[in-house]
Amino acid sequence: MRILFVGDIVGKGGRRVLREQLQSLQSSHQVDFTIVNVENAAGGFGVTPRIAQEVLNLGVDVMTSGNHIWDQKDIYPYLDQEAKLLRPANYPPGLPGSGVITTHSLIGVPVAVVNLQGRVFMPNIDCPFQTVDKILDRISGEVPVVVVDFHGEATSEKMAMGWHLDGKVTAVLGTHTHVQTADERVLPNGTAYLTDAGMTGPHDSIIGMQIEPSLGRFLNGMPSRLETATGNPRLHG
Repeated sequence: MRILFVGDIVGKGGRRVLREQLQSLQSSHQVDFTIVNVENAAGGFGVTPRIAQEVLNLGVDVMTSGNHIWDQKDIYPYLDQEAKLLRPANYPPGLPGSGVITTHSLIGVPVAVVNLQGRVFMPNIDCPFQTVDKILDRISGEVPVVVVDFHGEATSEKMAMGWHLDGKVTAVLGTHTHVQTADERVLPNGTAYLTDAGMTGPHDSIIGMQIEPSLGRFLNGMPSRLETATGNPRLHG
């Protein structure tokens, strides 16, 4: 079975390159299951119902997200309506949507996708380690393939999650920092691991945003309005 995981979609450029390249990637690699992180798909901040539906219509099986999932208010009811769009499972109970889905691949294999969010340099939400343990206890023995999107800032926390889940899940794939890491490996007990899958969007940018306003924040410390860049869009995953 072959799984394609696409790193964070950023703005129009990211959506365009996904639209242009996804079908050929699925065909050339004989992909059985496709996961796309969409948390920056709407102008770099969140995702709208319209954009989410456009992504699903491209042949995507599950969409994951992260801390920006709450940026577009009209996504809240959609999270309850569309099970294929996940938000991090370790947000407190009672919020819209779910952080886990169990579905089937093109060849009929059951697949679970779990979306988690880190807490280092991120909002102090529920523990992702305890959350995923509870999820795995619930689905243990039912699903042979489990893919975890761990949306986090700190590489150490992502690595800790990889080791924590080694042998318990199929893959732990990091998102959020928009720069693909070069540490892909299969851990000793068989779990595939990558600290960050990278960004699908404009790479002539600062993590997807226009260079000058982003650079200005570092040069003078003054706030500036961030807009998504457009140059040199690439697909990472």
